[in-house]
Amino acid sequence: MSKYMQLTVTVLPYYQGDLEGTYPKLARYLGRLDPGLANRSPSLYELVGQLDALLYRLEGTKLREVLLRHREKLLDLHKIAQENIAEWNLARADQLLYSMEDTFSEIELELG
Repeated sequence: MSKYMQLTVTVLPYYQGDLEGTYPKLARYLGRLDPGLANRSPSLYELVGQLDALLYRLEGTKLREVLLRHREKLLDLHKIAQENIAEWNLARADQLLYSMEDTFSEIELELG
């Protein structure tokens, strides 16, 4: 690392429009929980990073039930992606983000 500069890797949301346009059912549930959260369209990576806190706040909702079914997979994907980002293995991290998106597509269907 440079003495006065550093490189960073950031996972940013890149929806066609916003979270609601891509995952409308997920966004609707999140909007009921915290309108500010849904409005700023966080990345799925960011959402998984706060998954346990979200699950606590979603007590008694269908979204909580669905997320609980996918919790371990999402947390594993997040952890491994985070490790790959730290190791600058960005191609592998990108593959893991695709897997995370696939899991959220399943979640969206299950919210039916």
